[in-house]
Amino acid sequence: MRRHELSFTGPATFLKAPHQPFSQDWKADIGILGVPYDFGVGFRSGARFAPNAIREASGRYAPGLDGYFEVETGSYRLRGVSVVDAGDVDPAQLEYRETFRRTTEAASELRKRVRLPLFVGGDHSLTYPLLRAYADVKDLQVLQLDAHLDFSDSRNGTKYSNSSPFRRAVEELPDLRITTIGLRGLRTNPEAFEAAKSRGNTVVTAKKVGECLDNALSELPKDRPLYISFDVDVLDPSIMPGTSSPEVEGLGYLEAARILQTAIGQNRLVGFDLVELAPNLDPSGLSSLVAARLLAETLSIWWDINR
Repeated sequence: MRRHELSFTGPATFLKAPHQPFSQDWKADIGILGVPYDFGVGFRSGARFAPNAIREASGRYAPGLDGYFEVETGSYRLRGVSVVDAGDVDPAQLEYRETFRRTTEAASELRKRVRLPLFVGGDHSLTYPLLRAYADVKDLQVLQLDAHLDFSDSRNGTKYSNSSPFRRAVEELPDLRITTIGLRGLRTNPEAFEAAKSRGNTVVTAKKVGECLDNALSELPKDRPLYISFDVDVLDPSIMPGTSSPEVEGLGYLEAARILQTAIGQNRLVGFDLVELAPNLDPSGLSSLVAARLLAETLSIWWDINR
């Protein structure tokens, strides 16, 4: 019997891949780890439900035995790839330090077992403990696709919310270089903006992407180990309403896919996280489908280069 049955049947694992926890002995090309934690959100909660929502939605995009057939090129993508769903980090609820410790530990373990680790949050505070698992990677570059900088020193008296992951990350990893694409909105923290610019972060607004995508692509890092952090609110709310803090005039899907294709093509992708999907805020299910499609697209781009 084919294991790629109808999208709504069978266990809801990512792309219908086998679920193999760390207690088992396994290796794979790609591994996914869920981190269902959203206690760092300052507005609308629900990102804790994203890992399982994406697993369910990804059944729609489970590759066939030959992978995906690409109409544009007439070729198959993701053919021969091995994918494992490693399950979830178990959050410690309000004990953020313990949750972050468990997240870093699990991310480090996933790195040992796969060529490309894929992490699904959860809110954006999780990118800080995820990046701690890459402390050994020299000259690490981060591409942050996001409507917000997430570089505040603190918000409402806390330094570990989804407004501060990259500020905390550069304090611990001072050589980290960050490129942010998609910034927009009326609520940018001026202190965070000046701090990001003063340390040399590259910031490309959504308006600049819309005016000339090629100019935005020229700002991407090249020939470096690259970690991509994809906050779904970088996308326009018309296709991604299910997120904590949507901002109008976001990127379109094809713009985001082009950025990912260029970034992955000219660097060595070492990790990818997708955060801030709140499926409970979109009863249509569109947001989860878009997120699952985006992950499948990302893996296809990477596999085209690294198979």
